[in-house]
Amino acid sequence: MKILVCISHVPDTTSKINFTNGDTEFDTNGVQFVINPNDEYSLTRAIWFKEKQGATVTVVNVGGADTEATLRKALAIGADEAIRVNANPTDGMFVAKQLAEVVKNGGYDLVLAGKESLDYNGGMVPGMLAAYLGFDFINSCEGLEVDGTSIKAIRQIDGGKETISGNLPLVVGGQKGIVDEKDLRIPNMRGIMSARSKALTVLEPVATDVATKVVKFEKPAAKSACKMISPDNIDELINLLHNEAKVI
Repeated sequence: MKILVCISHVPDTTSKINFTNGDTEFDTNGVQFVINPNDEYSLTRAIWFKEKQGATVTVVNVGGADTEATLRKALAIGADEAIRVNANPTDGMFVAKQLAEVVKNGGYDLVLAGKESLDYNGGMVPGMLAAYLGFDFINSCEGLEVDGTSIKAIRQIDGGKETISGNLPLVVGGQKGIVDEKDLRIPNMRGIMSARSKALTVLEPVATDVATKVVKFEKPAAKSACKMISPDNIDELINLLHNEAKVI
């Protein structure tokens, strides 16, 4: 079984976010980048298939040379090889089209990705990728088993979970639950050293139109200061709720 895992290069959630050039561009200065957490869950499941069923695992990213450190981490975790499509990931449709070309040319049976990236939270790429390929698609996946060409998956739905069966080839949008958080891999020294010698192929992007562009970024409004009210001063609390917060 050949598995392709789509990796997004996203800011660490503890990073301080700023914008530049009239709030039209993300300011990367001082920002630490990591593997998108949803993608890391899917990658860990792919490594499980490698260890238990002899699958081969390739990771792919659409981005510039600065994303290669993230791909090398994925190799250190256990992926066999990496591919970087040398392009700025302008929007979800552009990324999905680039990934579709990689899948078509690589003959992959199973494509794993996170259900969404934690930078833009678009949640578009896995579904559009499946549509371009004509593959079945399972989103919000919390469990995945493969037996030959047959699959059984558990996905999150409104109010519960759903167990479904299907066949390869398949695109999966994974999330926490496809493996447990305790099962996530931390690269060890052996993995880091071996990652240096693993293949990292750089491909040029296929020509495609860009469907959308960023007009402006805007931060959420700053939270107002918290007012502390003495538990003995109920009249002041009622006054503030009524006249200032206007909730009563």
